[in-house]
Amino acid sequence: MGEIDWHAGRSGRARLDADATKEGIDLAAVRKYRQGQLRKEMAKRDIAAVILSDPINIRYATGTRNMQVFSMRNAPSRYLLLTANKSILFEFTGCLHLGEDFETVDELRPALTASFVAAGPDIAAREKRWAREMGDLIRELVGVGVRVGMERMNAGSAIALQGEGFEIVDAQEPVERARAIKSEEEVKCVIASLRATERAVMKMREAIRPGISENALWSIVHQSVIEQNGDYCETRLLSAGQRTNPWFQETSPNIIGENELIAFDTDVVGCYGYYSDFSRTFHSGPGKPTAAQQTLYRLAHEQVHHNIGILQAGMSFRDYADRAWNIPDVYYANRYYLSSHGVGMTGEYPYLYHHGDFPEAGYDGEIASGMTLCVESYIGAEGGIEGVKLEQQVLVTETGIKLLSQFPFEEDLLS
Repeated sequence: MGEIDWHAGRSGRARLDADATKEGIDLAAVRKYRQGQLRKEMAKRDIAAVILSDPINIRYATGTRNMQVFSMRNAPSRYLLLTANKSILFEFTGCLHLGEDFETVDELRPALTASFVAAGPDIAAREKRWAREMGDLIRELVGVGVRVGMERMNAGSAIALQGEGFEIVDAQEPVERARAIKSEEEVKCVIASLRATERAVMKMREAIRPGISENALWSIVHQSVIEQNGDYCETRLLSAGQRTNPWFQETSPNIIGENELIAFDTDVVGCYGYYSDFSRTFHSGPGKPTAAQQTLYRLAHEQVHHNIGILQAGMSFRDYADRAWNIPDVYYANRYYLSSHGVGMTGEYPYLYHHGDFPEAGYDGEIASGMTLCVESYIGAEGGIEGVKLEQQVLVTETGIKLLSQFPFEEDLLS
């Protein structure tokens, strides 16, 4: 990331745009494309208005950012009303200035937080007031009895808005469909986020030694991500030794021992709000990896690269599942829950399931040009001592698959 001008504007957008310009990214074009994508998906489903409260989706639709994690936990503390012709951001108390000067925001208003924390015993009255005021605005903008998409709001708010005479539908599908296809400028953001995260992971890798704790190792990545103007680490998936099997054990005070595997998944909401998602497994030293450790690593490496090799635009989700790498029986019980998944500003549509899971969990669709996907592997025997997590991030194009994540694999574990 380039040098940051801390005095480039009260809202901070000018500073971020200036930084992006040094990376060759047109953030205004990114914002306009994303909002246009969402409006197209709304029109396909005859949705006249959407009310977004997920801060990631608000950022997707407008480019605005404000206390992302707080806003997730305290929804709806800020929300967006989007129609075909109007974008009105209802911002958290005292924060209206953060949305100024965005071409994707037509109007800023203070949010009316309809939550128990904000309203206490008067929550029902607050929800009805919220619905009445929102209903009046929607009728003014798009008419009576229209279809309105909602997400992540209190049940009372949704019920009250329906009582205003609207057809309430889930906003998830148009939002996820919009987010799935990336523009060329978006891909530049993804790559910038990945390069910053790769620098952070390299710092972490250089700090590996027996005697360091998992928490201390993970903190190196988090510090470097923030230092490079990324947002936050969505998870803290780093574990060592016997804690690598089964997967999904988050960092702990556990002290890393000699010659142990250290498995890691970035899950970084990084530069420009784009998700940087790749996994690697390291060896703590000072000795060489064992044959058992190498076997786990080679199998995970084989799974990831086989599945990247079959991906192509136009392929159905079912066909992908049928052609994907067959996980050996000894490792099947501990398999990663997905074969691949979409990725953009976070993990997103589509989920691509393993062949064995497809009948119960899978759904069909088409892998399309412009999708960015993460191809996953976890190899660890049920009841085994250790496991290996690997993952690569790729872009689907009309002419083939472009590898986006570039962090190297471990030669001593592959040999």
